Amino acid sequence: MKKVEAIIRQEKLEEIKFAIDQTVAVNGMTVSQVLGCGLQKGQKSYVRGQEVITTLLPKVAVSFILADEDVNGVIDLILDICQSDECGTGKIFVSPIEEVIRIRTGEHGKAAIR
Repeated sequence: MKKVEAIIRQEKLEEIKFAIDQTVAVNGMTVSQVLGCGLQKGQKSYVRGQEVITTLLPKVAVSFILADEDVNGVIDLILDICQSDECGTGKIFVSPIEEVIRIRTGEHGKAAIR
């Protein structure tokens, strides 16, 4: 099993949610509002005529716990929706998951994520 976490632009969340609803391999996701910066190094705006540089920009973190065979499909889906040539588009992280246990039933492994 793997954890796929994507840090994406906020405006892409609804597209991701819709596409995930159409995918049978994914039975759930976790969404968090986050702040971050990378190569983009912030954003310049003006407040009452004063220049303000915001270095931590709002993003959305979307996480999935998946069977190994479903990981590439979800990564491709995220890339299809979120990929652009602009800086600040986001990142995808893939990590191994040792065990998953559904608290309600006590199921372990793949049964707990299906």
